[in-house]
Amino acid sequence: MKRISYALLIVLSMALAGCSGKSDSASSSKISIAVIPKGTSHIFWQSIRAGAERAGKEDGVEIIWRGPIREDDRDSQVSEVEGFVSRGVSGIVLAPLDETALVGPVQDAKQRNIPVVIFDSGLKSDDYVSFVATDNVKGGELGGDRLAEALGGKGKVILLRYAEGHDSTAKREQGFLDAMKKHTGVEVVSSNQYVGADVEGAYKRAEAILSGYKKPDGSLGIDGIFTPNESSTFATLRVLQDNGWAGKVKFVGFDSSENMVKGLKDGALDGLVVQDPVKMGYLGVKTIVAHLKGQQVEKRIDTGVHIVTPQNMAQPEMDKLLHPDLAK
Repeated sequence: MKRISYALLIVLSMALAGCSGKSDSASSSKISIAVIPKGTSHIFWQSIRAGAERAGKEDGVEIIWRGPIREDDRDSQVSEVEGFVSRGVSGIVLAPLDETALVGPVQDAKQRNIPVVIFDSGLKSDDYVSFVATDNVKGGELGGDRLAEALGGKGKVILLRYAEGHDSTAKREQGFLDAMKKHTGVEVVSSNQYVGADVEGAYKRAEAILSGYKKPDGSLGIDGIFTPNESSTFATLRVLQDNGWAGKVKFVGFDSSENMVKGLKDGALDGLVVQDPVKMGYLGVKTIVAHLKGQQVEKRIDTGVHIVTPQNMAQPEMDKLLHPDLAK
């Protein structure tokens, strides 16, 4: 009985090993793509995720969505990339929240033969397959031109910057300042103040900055404001609303959310520079999968940028950007 039991044990062990080997082979043949955003809380990133998962379903690949909650948590994002490199995913689609801090992890991925597509914000490196993003300089210029238009070509304006180290917002800020040079009747009275990466912190800083321009009668001594991303725009909108300044100063922001669209409709905002984050997430995944399948991909893919105003926000193309369908 002992001999028979021992023989049976060997047979069963071999059978289980065979099954296990087949399962490992099947799982290793499936493409796994890690999509790592700058943060996960804003509508912008939720739209990116919707596009990425849509592309993943179409191509039959596994999408692993992980990223830091806050957009200033560099260490967390570095750890995410390093973890996926150690795990050995097929490819990585990354929005670097710091153009320098993520250079090393991306280089490590390349050395491990894990290709990386960069999206949304640039990296000070060429160790990536493709860069899928908005033309952020153009977006900033559109915002600047719209603010000058709303002001009738004259007035004092301020730029509330986002946070240091972010390639995308830095380019938008530069695009805005470039546009202001064309409008000689518009004076930029402040262009070097940062409000930060999270909404609550940005609210406090924006309120403190704007309070410095308060006149004795409580009104503001500036005529226009530009903000370069969703959190800075929403925070500044709240500051204007809470202090009775909304609609009394011209305001152009970047990106979109339900509250910001309402602000545009109510006249608290005079323009929103909008991207197409669903398209960005979709093309990010499509591009890395094409590369993994041996297809040639473009080094730079522009996902488009538009200026939405109270006058054109009801147009179908603009409405689609303001209210992206995240359920598909």
